[in-house]
Amino acid sequence: MTIAEQMAKVARDARMAAQVVAGLSTAVKDDLLRRMATALIERTEEILAANELDLAAGREAGLAPAMLDRLALDPSRIRAMADGLREVAELPDPVGEVTGMWRRPNGLQVGRMRIPLGVIGIVYEARPNVTADAAGLCLKSGNAVILRGGKEAVHSNLAIGRVLSNELERLGLPAAALQVIATTDRAAVLELLKREEEIDLIIPRGGEGLIRFVAEHSRIPVIKHYKGVCHVFVDAGADFAEAEKIALNAKVQRPGVCNAMETLLVHQGIAETFIPRIAAAMRTHGVELRGCATTREFAPAALPASEADWHAEYLELILAIRVVESLDEAIAHIRTYGSLHTEAIVTRDYANAQRFLREVNSSVVLVNASTRFADGNQLGLGAEIGISTTKLHSFGPMGLEDLTTRKFIVYGDGQIRN
Repeated sequence: MTIAEQMAKVARDARMAAQVVAGLSTAVKDDLLRRMATALIERTEEILAANELDLAAGREAGLAPAMLDRLALDPSRIRAMADGLREVAELPDPVGEVTGMWRRPNGLQVGRMRIPLGVIGIVYEARPNVTADAAGLCLKSGNAVILRGGKEAVHSNLAIGRVLSNELERLGLPAAALQVIATTDRAAVLELLKREEEIDLIIPRGGEGLIRFVAEHSRIPVIKHYKGVCHVFVDAGADFAEAEKIALNAKVQRPGVCNAMETLLVHQGIAETFIPRIAAAMRTHGVELRGCATTREFAPAALPASEADWHAEYLELILAIRVVESLDEAIAHIRTYGSLHTEAIVTRDYANAQRFLREVNSSVVLVNASTRFADGNQLGLGAEIGISTTKLHSFGPMGLEDLTTRKFIVYGDGQIRN
């Protein structure tokens, strides 16, 4: 069977399975997720053995330490995956929810009901925990899911997939509701991206190169998130201790993730005092600074920032700093160089905070809080399937509701249209 034939079968099987999953009760779905969580714990050794094969191959291939860390599993990380499934089981089920009813002059009652999207394809890199996280969210929202991870984690992903799909079968549910693609051939991705009749949505999770590849080749709608060029703007009159705490957390708590700060904007009215302070704090944590000319007056050790630095998603301990004359200039900088991901303002000026919230149209905008809160779990969604910087059909961290759509429902008592 060719790769094209294999992927066609995967997609057709998923479409059939989706019809079953869409009709499952909340109780059955929650029981399934809890069983999956228990199975992950019970089969930890099997999963770790598969993960060691991936780690050994990664070390031989010379993967960077950060990549190996993302790839690595241990009992605590497997427990975290299991806990994630249990948390999703506790979340309200969006399927079947009726959002608003209104009556028309002819007596018709009109409303909208949440329904599953159908079949969701997820293309991702390196992190095997995505296999369990995505499966739990898709199944709870009544969708079938096709998972295609990167070659670096193929053994881990397949092992996790086997554990989870076994629980589907034990409950008499179609295993095709959760499929992990075994082949690492990129041709398989290209074939899946053609299956617009069976697959309803593609969600790529990984680096900018992967996401652009998927977006360029897909016939299916794609949730895009190219990169996270996140900003923190420290306004005039900001509390310096608070601003320092927020900026440090945004940059150094976990620099290799998409909601880490990449550019710090500082109001010129406080630059002389605040920049030496924040520069010293950042250097204590090993952060390399790249600054505009004014920044370098107050932090001479900073390297000169180029135009490319304002566009950069470093994903490491590098920070660009720019001094701006006003809130207007800060907003203009974000509009020019931002990636619609996450922006924060540190200010004690209520009017400026409100302007920032209204005029900065990234997917998450914060006042006096770290950009690291741009995360589905942190924002109360329970978990997330990814972060969308595409305004249709979802924007920002995507939870269960974002894996559904709405249909119109209409109640009548014999009305006909004239």
